[in-house]
Amino acid sequence: MHNDITAIEDAAEVLRVARRIVVFGCSGGGKSTFSQKLARVIGVRYVSMDREVFWLPGWTSRARSEQRQLIAQIVAENHWIVDGNNPSSLDLRLPRADLVVWVRMPRWLCLWNIVKRGFVYRGKTRPEMAPGCLEQMPDWQFISYVWNFERDDVPGFMEGIRRHGASVPVVQLKSRADMARLLHRLDPAH
Repeated sequence: MHNDITAIEDAAEVLRVARRIVVFGCSGGGKSTFSQKLARVIGVRYVSMDREVFWLPGWTSRARSEQRQLIAQIVAENHWIVDGNNPSSLDLRLPRADLVVWVRMPRWLCLWNIVKRGFVYRGKTRPEMAPGCLEQMPDWQFISYVWNFERDDVPGFMEGIRRHGASVPVVQLKSRADMARLLHRLDPAH
């Protein structure tokens, strides 16, 4: 991608003025935790697509048309961090975005984290999920999704960026250290 920001210092400078940020990446990579911290640091609304767009109680998926309507309403606002995957909605999110933060952790770390959160939140609802979506241990289908995310899903994100956000800067965070350094650059108390 020709619009990559490779230095954490440069990403921090963009984030100092950015007010509309799209965050995506593999499940278990830490994008929701990072997005919530970043939203607090820069003072914008945090939006979990899982909680506010995709899911209804009991893991019932919203109708696609309703999802798109909700996303359009959210991105029409002036200040937000939208955390969530779904490359089919990049046509709505990217044209309004000032920056894309791509959380791109190693798959072994993502797998470890989905198993760990299965134990920690089992039978409870995680903060970034819709009410009534009780956490379960990951099944083989979800494990396969995480394991194959780079192969199966990344091409859709790259195409979405190319088609709908070619001028939007993209920073890829590939480690917990990258996340911590970026947050510290924005708020040394972090």
